[in-house]
Amino acid sequence: MEFTVDFLELFFKGVMLFYQIIVFLSLVIVLLGQIAGRLEKWTRFDALYWSLITALTIGYGDMRPVRRITRVFSIIIGLTGIILTGILVTISVQAASRAYGIHVL
Repeated sequence: MEFTVDFLELFFKGVMLFYQIIVFLSLVIVLLGQIAGRLEKWTRFDALYWSLITALTIGYGDMRPVRRITRVFSIIIGLTGIILTGILVTISVQAASRAYGIHVL
């Protein structure tokens, strides 16, 4: 139980340290998704769903852009999602290492 508490404390400290980058990248994903959704004539919820599925590189394939510009947006959203995921994974690994007692640079 102590590990879990330490991990969560360190994880949220790491998130707070990088919250501006996390918020910025999240906004890029959502805003580009909404623009793409408007161009593709999707509902706002469908555009949000599509942008998050694309950013997390899940890509169910149930929705796909057909216009060239929205396909470019999907590439940007995917790359932004990879960066955002990488930041969160790095924070998690660092928090787990420190909570376990392994100090990584």
